[in-house]
Amino acid sequence: MAALQAAAKKFTAETGTKVNIQAVTPDDAFLTKVQAAARTNDLPDVLEVHANGDDLAFGGAGLLEDLSKDVDRTWLDQYLPQVLADGTVTEDVYRNSQTEGSKTQGVEKGQRFSVPLTVGTQGVVYMNKSRAEEAGITEAPTTWEGFVDALAKIKKAHPSNGGMTIGVKQPSTALEWLMQPMAYGMLGKDRFEALFGPDAAKGWSSADGQKVLNTYNQVTPYWVPGTQSKGIDEADLAFAQGKASFDIGGTYTLAFLAENGYDADNLMTFPVPPPKDAAIPRLQLSPFSLTGLSVTKKSEHKTEALKWLKFLSRDGIAADFGKQALDVPPNALDKNQSKTLGPVLNSMETAFGSGAKAYNAGYTAYRPSLYDPGKVGAVLAQFTPLKSRTAKSTGAQMSSMIKSYWAEQKK
Repeated sequence: MAALQAAAKKFTAETGTKVNIQAVTPDDAFLTKVQAAARTNDLPDVLEVHANGDDLAFGGAGLLEDLSKDVDRTWLDQYLPQVLADGTVTEDVYRNSQTEGSKTQGVEKGQRFSVPLTVGTQGVVYMNKSRAEEAGITEAPTTWEGFVDALAKIKKAHPSNGGMTIGVKQPSTALEWLMQPMAYGMLGKDRFEALFGPDAAKGWSSADGQKVLNTYNQVTPYWVPGTQSKGIDEADLAFAQGKASFDIGGTYTLAFLAENGYDADNLMTFPVPPPKDAAIPRLQLSPFSLTGLSVTKKSEHKTEALKWLKFLSRDGIAADFGKQALDVPPNALDKNQSKTLGPVLNSMETAFGSGAKAYNAGYTAYRPSLYDPGKVGAVLAQFTPLKSRTAKSTGAQMSSMIKSYWAEQKK
């Protein structure tokens, strides 16, 4: 909020237009507030939303302005190529909106309901730097084997707090933030996507699926006790308080850790690495928009709202915002602008990539539209950390669930 307030102060000095910033958290409270304000025609002029999520749902419900004619090429050229289309109704988004029960029903192809504010990705490992150095680790692991070796060394040096946490109470976390990036690197794009496809012979019970599950299982000895009962914030807080030496999250985790007193200089961060014999060695992560800014449909200050969005998109303003918010801006910053973000955010930026050799956690079109990562992740959690399933039974159950999602979609 302080970063937005600082930007608003600059905007007012430049344009004379005042901007009032209000924070409403957590997500449930935000959604309740928006729904109540929509009923009483009391929505603010601008909303910060989950990109490719709230923006499309609110847009389909008629609450947001279609910005497709306002956001021109000059505006878009400031952004990273990977996030240019975020916030728009693409062919995939439109197709999924046609599914019964879809949260994005009502959208039309080509509409844009937000522009990016922050970008990033999941699959970032946060490691306690000082504990790593005590254990003889001075560089970030670049392979899964190196990662597991680092877990073992730090756990041995710090038996009570040397482990890893992630927040498995929301079971999609371990599935999507840890196992999937490793699996994408291990198998490559096509074989990875086949694990979620309609052909069960290429799914989680296949040789590829079992290889992924057994490799993933190598981290089982290093989960912090109680990981399965901790939510995301609780897991991050445990790391910030020194109760764990590894935390798996996203680029957005940094700000939370700093807010809770963790010294960013005591961090070594790296993307979840693939095994040394991976199809894609040195896997990079493709960033996607985490949050975006939208203009509400009934705003009486649309011109001013668009100027505010455009102001925030400028490289210098975006870099200052990112530095203060400890979040990665969506802009294609030059080398000097990126350096101003600081060493941790800068190292995350250098882990970004694009194309088929970069894992894009925001791309899900290969999965059935009714796929529920929480339910599939809950099965995976029974395998690890709970150790109540084998790799074989886990693969069979995950394949069965995905098969049923595809069957439901074809009805």
